[in-house]
Amino acid sequence: MPAYDEEFINYLDFAEGLAKDCGKIISKNFRKNHTVKYKGPVDIVTEADAASQDYAVASIKKAFPSHSILAEEDNLNVSNDSPFKWIIDPLDGTTNYAHGLPIFCFSAALEKDSEIIMGCAYNPISKEMFCAVKNGGAYLNGKKISVSKTTSFERSLLSTGFPYDKKVNPDNNLDHFRDISIEVRGIRRLGSAVLDICYVAAGFLDGYWELNLNPWDMASGSIIIKEAGGVVSDFCKGPLNIYKKRILASNGLIHDRMSKILCK
Repeated sequence: MPAYDEEFINYLDFAEGLAKDCGKIISKNFRKNHTVKYKGPVDIVTEADAASQDYAVASIKKAFPSHSILAEEDNLNVSNDSPFKWIIDPLDGTTNYAHGLPIFCFSAALEKDSEIIMGCAYNPISKEMFCAVKNGGAYLNGKKISVSKTTSFERSLLSTGFPYDKKVNPDNNLDHFRDISIEVRGIRRLGSAVLDICYVAAGFLDGYWELNLNPWDMASGSIIIKEAGGVVSDFCKGPLNIYKKRILASNGLIHDRMSKILCK
């Protein structure tokens, strides 16, 4: 690992420890009976989401009482007069989790003066810990990672996702999926936006796009892929704004081709 300054080391150590603790909470009841509640017709939340978030929020408040916190469940927003904001997804991939599919993670990012400076994502089943700090590179379980070197769009493996309200939402990504799928080797739909981005950062995928997302779906992954040498933007190659729903992430080499299709 690189020699970070002391401030970054403190935040990264805390985030990794928090991710592992919340990972234990999440994995404890994996593939067991769950209490499932519906936030919409098919959008669900389990007791693990709530328990993970409660632990994360309490831990942040104790360690950094002046910091703000934005977290998924109940759209929790603790706003303090601080340049720092923690952005938490207590369980990204809840549907997978509830069905027994081991593709989900805990995600934490730290924003300073509206810029993401640190991100961690942890899958407690595969024991994969992705992390990055601004100007410090991106790592998977302590080993430096980088994006793929795929230059051929036709040979690319991509991933995407669809909104829960795709039946009634005209902005449902089905048109983009159709237009891109006929051009590339394959498209995967993994069910965890955070892991999708991290897998592009690690070179397991060549690109990813999605719309109708929330800040906690993009925050940690956005710095991890940038520090891995990739490119992250909106659909039209403008700067990514995690509060504006859309993301295009790639190894950089196929970014223009993806954007040409998505930016319509």
